[in-house]
Amino acid sequence: MATTGETHDEQLRRNVNELLQELRVAQAGVQILFGFLLAVTFTEPYLRAGDFQQTVHLITVLFAAAAIALLTAPAAWHRVLFRQGQRERVLRIGNRFALAGMACLAAAMTGTVLLITDVVLGDRVATALAALSALAFAVLWFVLPYRYRRE
Repeated sequence: MATTGETHDEQLRRNVNELLQELRVAQAGVQILFGFLLAVTFTEPYLRAGDFQQTVHLITVLFAAAAIALLTAPAAWHRVLFRQGQRERVLRIGNRFALAGMACLAAAMTGTVLLITDVVLGDRVATALAALSALAFAVLWFVLPYRYRRE
């Protein structure tokens, strides 16, 4: 039993609900990003983009699609297994999907920064800002939480 006075089942139910609520925030952002990335391909400037920009765009779209798949998977698992007494499995696997989805979202955001800054400021500045962006996501989303988790 948890220190909150909850039974194990109540704690699992709450944890699954918290996971699904947290994922809603990330899902909205990645879906908006995905829509933006898809819309870009139907613009005149995209047709004039170089091979590098089109390749970065495609890779970024793929990371965004992977993020959507991974961040929505826990909700699908919950829906399929919610009456099967599988909350612990949904929570364990859903957490892994969520972390992988956040990593893909970070990669998609970094790719977006690279793409936009390459168009606006050129390749050297774009590379530096994309690297800084990737570092910020890595530190804020993974390094610091894992560091505090160990303490």
